[in-house]
Amino acid sequence: MIERPSAFRLSAPSGWRGIRGWLSRVPVKDPVDRRNAPMLQLVLLMLGSLPPLAWAYRIFVAPAPWRPGETFSLMLSLLLSALAIFSVVLIRRGRFQWAVRQFMALVALVMMLSYVGNGFDANRFEQPIQMIWLVISGLMIGRRALWLMYGWTVLTFAVGAWRDVEAKIAAATSTANITGDVAISAIIFLFIAVVVDRSAAALRESLSEATKRGDQLARANQRLQAEIAERERVQHQLIHSQKVEAVGRLAGGVAHDFNHLLGLVLGYAQRGQRAPDEEEKQKALIGVESAARRATAVSQKLLSFSRRDVAQPEVFDVSAALREMQGPLRQLFDPSVEIVFDLPEQSALIHFDRAQFELMILNIAANANYAMPDGGSFHVAVRALSQPARVAIELRDTGCGMDAETRAHIFEPFFTTKPRGQGTGLGLAVIHDLILNSEGSIEVESSPGNGAEFFIHLPSVADIHG
Repeated sequence: MIERPSAFRLSAPSGWRGIRGWLSRVPVKDPVDRRNAPMLQLVLLMLGSLPPLAWAYRIFVAPAPWRPGETFSLMLSLLLSALAIFSVVLIRRGRFQWAVRQFMALVALVMMLSYVGNGFDANRFEQPIQMIWLVISGLMIGRRALWLMYGWTVLTFAVGAWRDVEAKIAAATSTANITGDVAISAIIFLFIAVVVDRSAAALRESLSEATKRGDQLARANQRLQAEIAERERVQHQLIHSQKVEAVGRLAGGVAHDFNHLLGLVLGYAQRGQRAPDEEEKQKALIGVESAARRATAVSQKLLSFSRRDVAQPEVFDVSAALREMQGPLRQLFDPSVEIVFDLPEQSALIHFDRAQFELMILNIAANANYAMPDGGSFHVAVRALSQPARVAIELRDTGCGMDAETRAHIFEPFFTTKPRGQGTGLGLAVIHDLILNSEGSIEVESSPGNGAEFFIHLPSVADIHG
């Protein structure tokens, strides 16, 4: 007893949504007509179904005798209901304006016939419904249709009043109230027509403003798209200009580095030729080898930056590799720079490309040497960390140091503090990429006048295979 009303309340809204959805699915192109279509279809369906039901009740159920004129009213009512159903069919086929116009034309004809046949007084109770035709004419057809319908309605009032006057004269009764009633009804309908006219005008103005605003937004969107396209074009030009500038800086730095290294090679070669004994020749050859290694480092920087080199990782001991690099590092630094190695005896194994590892160390060492023109010290230390398993490499110099802005950009490609033509700006950028690609990390601590310290952490072999 309790669940059934509850189920009905839950299903009724769902059913109404389905009906509303069916009324909304009409192939009407005009957006205003498409929005008016559900309401008009609902009205037409009611006009097509309720009057026939009412007449069926009048014919088969009501006990009152059939009055004169009801047959004529029955025919007009059924004609109007049939046309209402036909208009719904037209709307479902996308012919909205044709449906509403022909329906309103028939409504006007039926009104006239009803007032001609029955008079004004007999149609007094139909006037509330007749107001609906004013609203439909004004909102769904237009202002002209509204005032035509109002004029036609007043004309039907006058014709009906004339019909009543004739009947009352024939019956020798008073006709004093007929003119006043017609005037009052005409004024009421005029009030309704004015309200509908102004409301429809406001809606049309709002729609016009909305359309105008939409057009403005569309034009603004087009301008925005054009500005975005122009911005992208300018950005591409800027990137191209930056690439050209980068290539120029790269070429100048590489040329300077190679000229310097070739000068060293030639100097050591000449010294070896003039060497008085075998020991001096060996020193000169060591110098040639050191300069050649540095030249290899420069070419490796270019290959690593362009990513055209192929890495060949291998397992090796960091401490042993750094011990083997003591000679080249001493040759790289000026004689006024002291190099201190703090290398453990136990192995610190990593899985890394050894040539790239040496490139990392040489790049940082070259920057440290540049930062200590008046001498100083360069400290190299290795630590084995257990949690997590890492090999920590510390490279510290006592040079001029870096400020915060420089530290923020040192790992960017082509960033260099060296004069134009004396550096590529690729060294630390390549180091940064190599370490990150190996799942390691690199950090730097520095301040002006206090040197710089680089902390490199690389996964140990135990961590890699663990």
